Amino acid sequence: MKLPEEDNILYLHTAVLLFPLFMTFSSSIAPETIHPSLWRASQLARGTGEYVASGHAALAAELPGAGWPGGALTEILIQHQGTAELSLLHAALASLKQGHIIFLQAPHPPQALALSELGLDLSRLLWIRCNKHADALWTAEQILRSGSCAALLFWQSQVKTESLRRLHLAAQSGRTLFFMMRPPEYAQSPSPAPLRLKLSAVVTGLQIEFIKRRGAQQHTPLLIRLPLLSSMYSHGNTYLDQHIDHVDPQPITVTGNSTATLASRAHAATFHRRVSSELVS
Repeated sequence: MKLPEEDNILYLHTAVLLFPLFMTFSSSIAPETIHPSLWRASQLARGTGEYVASGHAALAAELPGAGWPGGALTEILIQHQGTAELSLLHAALASLKQGHIIFLQAPHPPQALALSELGLDLSRLLWIRCNKHADALWTAEQILRSGSCAALLFWQSQVKTESLRRLHLAAQSGRTLFFMMRPPEYAQSPSPAPLRLKLSAVVTGLQIEFIKRRGAQQHTPLLIRLPLLSSMYSHGNTYLDQHIDHVDPQPITVTGNSTATLASRAHAATFHRRVSSELVS
């Protein structure tokens, strides 16, 4: 039914009169007072949930929640994996006082002395390597769903968007600090990660580009000045020989045809018998 002309005029006048009032009213209200997940396009989103301090004041000022989000996928895009990511993350990892810290598919064997110098508890570090891409994805998902580990660092190059969604959902079921390291060419690929950073090592420290975050876009790279740090990885097989007793890597049956390899301190042999139940229960 066609509305009378006067009704149309009343509606148009009402809309014109109320629109400025609505704009004035909405601009005076902080979006977070309506819902904690709301923010203005010009501001940094407020953090909800649990966050772990990054250990870098300049970076904290640019992150929602002033730290790394727990229970969520965080992507770190880096060209030469194994060169800078632990220089960025070690402060947050060292602050975790309980639970294992997992290195999954690390590009090189971890250098135990360097990690110890950074304050990491070697007895809580587990290094896992899987023979197949599918096994690595399965292992990561089980670690996240179990909630038994404090942090998971997962190095992976080619990951489908569907797999990223599964991992992000698995992370949301717990509070594990979850980082995935990927090559920078995937910066323009879709991802459910609420935080995506491009990281590169420079002469004076670390340079960070914000690919994605909840809040206003940051187009200017952030420079974090760091002292020179020893390498976090060893390209050989002698990374445990000098300062801790040597343990030969042993295969661990995770499930069915999924296998992983663990190398840690000498007493890590006790983990060999119980790692399966801890990681996938």
